[in-house]
Amino acid sequence: MLQRDRRAFLKLAGVAGVTFTAGLFPRGPASAQAAGDFHFVQFSDTHWGFKGAANPDAENTLAKAVATVNGLANQPDFIVFTGDLTHTTDDPKERRARMQRFREIVSALRVKDVRFMPGEHDASLDKGEAYKEFFGALNYTFDHKGVHFIALDNVSDPAARLGDEQLAWLAADLRQRQADDRIVVLTHRPLFDLKPDWDWTTADGARAIELLMPFSNVVVFYGHIHQEHHHMTGHIAHHAAKSLIFPLAAPGSQPKRAPKPYDPAQADLGTRDVTVGKKVSFVELPVTRS
Repeated sequence: MLQRDRRAFLKLAGVAGVTFTAGLFPRGPASAQAAGDFHFVQFSDTHWGFKGAANPDAENTLAKAVATVNGLANQPDFIVFTGDLTHTTDDPKERRARMQRFREIVSALRVKDVRFMPGEHDASLDKGEAYKEFFGALNYTFDHKGVHFIALDNVSDPAARLGDEQLAWLAADLRQRQADDRIVVLTHRPLFDLKPDWDWTTADGARAIELLMPFSNVVVFYGHIHQEHHHMTGHIAHHAAKSLIFPLAAPGSQPKRAPKPYDPAQADLGTRDVTVGKKVSFVELPVTRS
């Protein structure tokens, strides 16, 4: 993405942003480089339907984020939502109403290649049945410009498991890959044990990481923890995205998991723009709350 587009994005958001650059596929084959760079935008934890002091502007936050992305001169190749599209509710009718309204708001995105994934707020109470009615499969793969994307479901099981069936599906998919293929894994919960007593883990995530370890070029993007976080399991990098609704406290920084106090001046909400090529550039794209 052009640097002037990055600056324009941050100017549109109204606050300063943070840029990170690191090697994503350092051992990628020359044929992968020939495919050309591209970029996508990651939304996470939009929690449509949330109401509370943590975000008094919750009803408008998603629409503001859509406007922010639509304002980019160099539009992303695609957009992915890594879970918790809606805020949980015990009422099946209200759950579907929230999903319907969420879908209506994001339909205004200029980019029409939009990929969805469930979070536990969307899927854990009914094993993803309502989610599938509106957004389709809970797990899937797709390919884009020489990169293989794998979307995993670690939320529809209330016990936060991928499960034997999905792990077998993942293993079968990986058997079709070469050892140096470029692979991006998309998931909601972290696959590693970040803070298990805060539900920041996947019960059998270690089995998925074990399946991915033989591949030299793997990166994982996830949500759930409502903050930016970076972690390595061997050579596999895991990058958490900010929430679009409210930030949560850093892992272990306080006795219980809870939202950070509301502060409209803080750039603690946003989306992530990811440029994929020989290197990856992350730009955290803030969204103002006032």
